[in-house]
Amino acid sequence: MSRESRWSIAAAWAVSRAWLFLVTLGVLYNPYPIVTDDVRYTYFGWYEILRAGSFPIGDVTWQYPPGAAGALLLPGLLPLSYPTAFFTLMLAADLAALVFLLRGPSRLGAMLWVAAVPVLGPMILSRYDLLVTALAVAALSCAARPRVSGVLTGVAAAIKVWPVLLLIGAPRGRRLYEAALWTLVGAGAVVLGFAAALPGAFDFVTAQRDRGIEIEAVAATPFHIARAYGWSGEARFTYGSMEFLGPHIAAAGRICLAASALDLVWLLLWRRQAQRWTHATMPDAALTAVLLFVVTSRVLSPQYMVWLIGLAAVCLTRRETTQRPAAVLILLAVPLTTWEFPVWFGWLAASEPQAVAVLAARNVLLVAAAVWSARRLWNGSREPEFTAADWPAPVPRAAAPSPAPARSGPPSPDATRTGRAAPGSV
Repeated sequence: MSRESRWSIAAAWAVSRAWLFLVTLGVLYNPYPIVTDDVRYTYFGWYEILRAGSFPIGDVTWQYPPGAAGALLLPGLLPLSYPTAFFTLMLAADLAALVFLLRGPSRLGAMLWVAAVPVLGPMILSRYDLLVTALAVAALSCAARPRVSGVLTGVAAAIKVWPVLLLIGAPRGRRLYEAALWTLVGAGAVVLGFAAALPGAFDFVTAQRDRGIEIEAVAATPFHIARAYGWSGEARFTYGSMEFLGPHIAAAGRICLAASALDLVWLLLWRRQAQRWTHATMPDAALTAVLLFVVTSRVLSPQYMVWLIGLAAVCLTRRETTQRPAAVLILLAVPLTTWEFPVWFGWLAASEPQAVAVLAARNVLLVAAAVWSARRLWNGSREPEFTAADWPAPVPRAAAPSPAPARSGPPSPDATRTGRAAPGSV
């Protein structure tokens, strides 16, 4: 990537993020200030509890691994109000992700990141998913150094579990074992550190056991339609989000869990049959894995889109990636996500037809992206192709000894039997 291209992308990031930051702070007009309330109330409330010496025990809306405490305590170190400090740290994480993307051989990934993230609006600076995504981008960008990549993956997984899926595409052999070991080291250090310092670190494990289907999830789409035909369920704020509760929701939740289990089986089968591994295989497999789990989850919050944007961006930094079509579908799904939340979210909670149509279009795009991503990952790894981009150059053999001078005479008996001239024969 040329220096001019890097500067152009950096300038576009600076302009777009200046606008996004000022809107999030309320300096510029924010038509939906509700999207920043989580920082001002929920996150700040958790921060106060954590600072007092405990995890939010008994709070069913706390559904995060122990490392999330670090993300929520970190803004308190800055000499700013808690919301402003939080937004500033998320902006710094955004910039860090861009720096790693600019290191790739292709500029498409950085361009996708710069263009797609601000479309999510102020909501994305109001969730710490941006921090987790930046760590995942850094881990994939450092995949050639398994220790560094593994520690970054472990820290990210200690904050939100999904980055553990980055390991699904790690090359076989020593690099896989090394990356997995250092992932355990990174995650273990964060999790055990917070567990030792604060009680209630593992309450999150059972916090989501009885939750319903979030109204934005793929599995919620049929229930939105069913409400128009007399389904007696309702949308209610519970577990920190709007969810469907009522007949058949429990069964739908079990189907989602079973589908997620099948996702894992498919990914392990792909690893077993894969024959071709390139520099793009690890980010490609990570994007496929996260897409599959996102579309089969009971929960699909709008901030999850930044996970997909970040992983797709890393894929696009590699020219040999198989995931360009999936990246395009994800990009198309981003404005629809902002449309359904926050623009038409009230209508969506009431299952109004126009809002349901937008949600259905977004979910169809994500399902199509997941299927297309999985198919291209599978097909792209079926046949081994030994190219300079895939494998190191072969070690040259030692020079063969010069043949002995030719001599005249009848062929030897050995040459007659094998059909080849014996050494020294004509």
